[in-house]
Amino acid sequence: MPNPTDAEARTESAPARDKGLRGGVVGLLASVTLGLSCVAPAYSIAVTLGFVTLTVGQLAPAALLLGFVPILLTAFAFRELNREMPDCGTTFVWTTRAFGPLTGWLAGGWVVQIATFIAMTALSQVGATYLLQLLGLHALADSSTAVAITAVVLLAAVTSIAYRGLHLAASVQYVLLGLQLAALLGFGAAAFARHGAVTPSLSWLNPFAVDGFGPLAEAVMLCLFIYWGWDALITANEETRDGERVAGQAAVISTLVLLGTYLFTAFAAISFAGTGTGGTGLGNPDNAADVLSTLAPPVLGTALAKVMQLAVCVSAVSALLTSLVGSSRGTLSMATHGALPAAFARVHPRHRTPGFGTVFIGATAACLLVVLTLVSTDFLGDAILCIGLLIACYYGTTALACVWYFRGRLRDSPRDLLLRGVLPLLGGLMMLAAFARSAHDMYDPAYGSTSFHGIGGVFLLGAGTIVTGVLALTVVRTRFHRFFRDGRTTVAELTITED
Repeated sequence: MPNPTDAEARTESAPARDKGLRGGVVGLLASVTLGLSCVAPAYSIAVTLGFVTLTVGQLAPAALLLGFVPILLTAFAFRELNREMPDCGTTFVWTTRAFGPLTGWLAGGWVVQIATFIAMTALSQVGATYLLQLLGLHALADSSTAVAITAVVLLAAVTSIAYRGLHLAASVQYVLLGLQLAALLGFGAAAFARHGAVTPSLSWLNPFAVDGFGPLAEAVMLCLFIYWGWDALITANEETRDGERVAGQAAVISTLVLLGTYLFTAFAAISFAGTGTGGTGLGNPDNAADVLSTLAPPVLGTALAKVMQLAVCVSAVSALLTSLVGSSRGTLSMATHGALPAAFARVHPRHRTPGFGTVFIGATAACLLVVLTLVSTDFLGDAILCIGLLIACYYGTTALACVWYFRGRLRDSPRDLLLRGVLPLLGGLMMLAAFARSAHDMYDPAYGSTSFHGIGGVFLLGAGTIVTGVLALTVVRTRFHRFFRDGRTTVAELTITED
């Protein structure tokens, strides 16, 4: 593919402001808030830190730090691409411009949307379980049917908020994210103040102290998951003030805030409980699924432990809302560029949101949750585990798209060479290496809860999702001829306003 001239690049990169979205309603703080909310920091660290500690012991902070490196490098790629092509379709638009419509639709559209659908089923289930426990309905919290019904109600609630506009969603997120960060900060401060099991040490940040590459790679892959989601903030770039610049800044800021929050919480938890295999130790497998619920009572006391439980619940619901906001704008962009049915380009005349897409995604996530719950809770768990494969796939593709798109301009300045070439290339290669490592590990039938003819169920779900996308691609190519011929269409031709 020939590299576009500067004039062509400016023409192609012009922001598509005529999709019908309400511009200028989000500032830097709201953009960072949306990015952090989608990651669900309280929930993510609660359900991941224990498994990381089981793998590398006291060196869990080192794994968190090392797992952050490809995320930060990828964030630079997102920032540079957003400056050039500020479109709410983000990865879909960027990979299409760099590698063509086939890669754009599959890696930038299908993989991203499926990963989000699966994540939404997990988040709604977690939010529902914690909500029922907080209400003292422990019998219902143990019932998969009751949890599924409550999760569907939560999905309906966040769909309603997302439908009514990004300004409302951002306002809600200020409260939800504030509660999460306050709870994590309070937990960490209390844990450090008490006489802990071990003394914190900077040596916990040394990745070279890990015994072997295998455990380190496994821990880093676990950490990769807990950073995922910050890129949802960039899908609001067309509704952000000075979105070409601010959305990219918010991406880098949100990842750095996540790193600081996770390291602070990890140091506090390990210093208080240690990595022993008994009691509240983080090396106890019984504590791995939710270390904050285990440690909160002895650290904060019974009453304040409820606040931590509420924070994890709020974290899941908050991420659910931002996932819905980001996913609906992704399908809006795909539709306006002619890669999905025009119905997804419908924008509500008063709320100025992708009305049809928002309702469709919320309803589809609810249906997927019900189906997976009916099939098996083990099947749902393995579906969640396969998200790591999809994350590494589209993050890596996006980072390499940055290098390929700007390849003709990398010699313009040292800044361009570093931020548009070297760093995204390293990030992309690290992501693809994580993809290969994940696929290798997931192939093992012992990985996850299901297997089929000696092949891990997690691998089959992850690889099956990508293969299904290839099959879907053969179908949509016959319907959306113009997109797959030209790689883009004029947005104004397809934007539809709802009655």
